[in-house]
Amino acid sequence: MKFIIRALLVSAVLSFSSYAQEVMLDRVAVIVDQGVVLQSEVDALMNDVKRNAEANGQDLPSDRALRTQAIERLITKSLQLQMAQRMGIQISDPQLEQTIANIAANQNTTVDELRRQLRLEGIAYEDYREDIREEIVMGEVRRANVRRRVYITDQERETLIELMEQQGAEQEEYRLGHILVGFPSDPSDEQINAARERADKVLSLLNSGSDFAKIAIASSSGNEALEGGDMGWLNINAMPTLFAEAIQGKAKDELVGPIRSGAGFHILKVLDTRGIEKVTIEEVNSRHILVKPSIILSEDKAKAMLVKFRTQLEAGEAEFEDLAKEHSEDPGSALKGGELGWSDPNNYVPAFKDALAQLSAGEYSDPVRSVHGWHLIQLIDRRVDDATERRKEDKAYQLIFNRKFAEETENWLREMRDAAYIEVIE
Repeated sequence: MKFIIRALLVSAVLSFSSYAQEVMLDRVAVIVDQGVVLQSEVDALMNDVKRNAEANGQDLPSDRALRTQAIERLITKSLQLQMAQRMGIQISDPQLEQTIANIAANQNTTVDELRRQLRLEGIAYEDYREDIREEIVMGEVRRANVRRRVYITDQERETLIELMEQQGAEQEEYRLGHILVGFPSDPSDEQINAARERADKVLSLLNSGSDFAKIAIASSSGNEALEGGDMGWLNINAMPTLFAEAIQGKAKDELVGPIRSGAGFHILKVLDTRGIEKVTIEEVNSRHILVKPSIILSEDKAKAMLVKFRTQLEAGEAEFEDLAKEHSEDPGSALKGGELGWSDPNNYVPAFKDALAQLSAGEYSDPVRSVHGWHLIQLIDRRVDDATERRKEDKAYQLIFNRKFAEETENWLREMRDAAYIEVIE
């Protein structure tokens, strides 16, 4: 069966071979279950990494090592996009255009200016557009599959609240570099020992002064490998528990590891530290009407319904509460007249959050397409919340959730890759 799949996939891409003498055709670089990774995709990702490295003055490993990492990144991407297709997750063009408009607005620019900047950097707008679409889709796939794997007990939350109160203003944030020398999800003793030997060699190179980012790009199995292993700034309570215990009190430039986990052996470097400043977050109070397209109700008709509702509301011909109760398909808020209450906007799906960011108090949005359907949103009010002192339980829950979500995402991706049929074609 695997041979048949391989033959079909290769022939689909390499058909019309007689024409290849006149035009250089793309070729299959990797077979990933029911899909393929093309050589052009590998080349494009490698060029992106090289361009970013040049801009940041970063040395890179050999093209062979870089190609291996690019292929691993694209395999993971392909598996997630294939799962999205099986789950029926799609991002409509209106939702995509709204997201890009919000990206431009957040950068204090316009879509036209964004397109001009991309052109100057040699990036085709259509390629950028599809990259954004795929990132949104993969985010939804991860949320759908990983969220149900995260369980937080009351005891975990209470313990963290006590720890946060004890640490007070002495808490620090760490910018971590991470190298993972991985092994399969169900490794043999031989595979574990081999991974440990590789991790020891990597640590020896680092202790001898080798560049951490260069080694990470060449050798790490972590998700951030192509970024030089840079995990960004992390609160000690938000990072994986194994990491938090290992780097507590470590100074800048110190190396830690190898640390064994279910994924392999981890080597960490404290790239920098900083004290935690007072944290404030903006909360929003909003309400919405959700209309879901179906076989009976097309995308255009669903959107037109909400346009009509907005016109009625602005003319004073209807009440939001009445329209939500009668028409909204969000069971959690419809009976409350669409009321969502006070919330951190980051709790909402990206399209919804981005739409809220553009509204002033009392304003209605244009119809917004998310993975759930079409929304008409009204921002009721905003407020700034002191997250360093208030809502400690919510903050503790979010810190634990973020940590566990990151850990389970790694596990889920590794399990999915181990179960997949993958063939790299040299």
